[in-house]
Amino acid sequence: MGFGRRGLTGIAARLTDKTFRRGGAAAVIFKAVRDGAPYPDHQTTLKEWAEIPPRPIRLAELITTKRELALDKLLAEDSTFYGDLFPHVVEFRGALYLEDGLHRALRAALQQRNQIHARVLVL
Repeated sequence: MGFGRRGLTGIAARLTDKTFRRGGAAAVIFKAVRDGAPYPDHQTTLKEWAEIPPRPIRLAELITTKRELALDKLLAEDSTFYGDLFPHVVEFRGALYLEDGLHRALRAALQQRNQIHARVLVL
């Protein structure tokens, strides 16, 4: 697959447009890709995030809040060494927004997984 003239930064924007065939059925990686969050700033601290138990979330239900990827973070083996092991998702007005953990979610998709475990903050 070619990356086009926008290079690697254009991959995330096309993740919902590109369909993949699995057993004859089409599937997308993310529900949508946004540039920014539509919900108000929740000011949740890392300690408060850590108190939320992780739960499984289907990648196809997530709306990303970042459009660009850093390839070095995507490929890094120790990408969660200093951060939370689980991605952070905000549930707002019935939608699930991937606030932190885009690289982990994409890495899961590249490994043919259709879900991740994430901490979900309900607003």
